[in-house]
Formats: sequence, structure tokens, C-alpha cells
Amino acid sequence: MNLQSRIDALKGRHASLETKILAEDRRPSRDDTALTRMKMEKLRLKEEMERLKAL
Repeated sequence: MNLQSRIDALKGRHASLETKILAEDRRPSRDDTALTRMKMEKLRLKEEMERLKAL
């Protein structure tokens, strides 16, 4: 997998997590633990994308 493909895959996962976060946040009885976990993963993906773009 080349660098751009890796970044594109990370972008897709990042966007998917954003959708899941928004959906969970709208639920009447949202799971705050799951929200925190998803937000941390989203941040990790963002940091990985930034690191790869700097190469």
C-alpha cells in the first residue's frame, strides 16, 4: 500500500467514526464511554494522517 492509499484509508475511517460519533451523540441514552473511545480513535487517526502527510 503506497503512502497516498494509506492516507485515503485513514480518511475513510476518520469520516466513518465522525458519522458514528454524531449518531451516538444524538441518542437519548448515549454511551459516554463509547463516545470517548471513538473520539480518541478519531484523534489518533488524525494524528497519523498528519504524520504521514509530513513525510
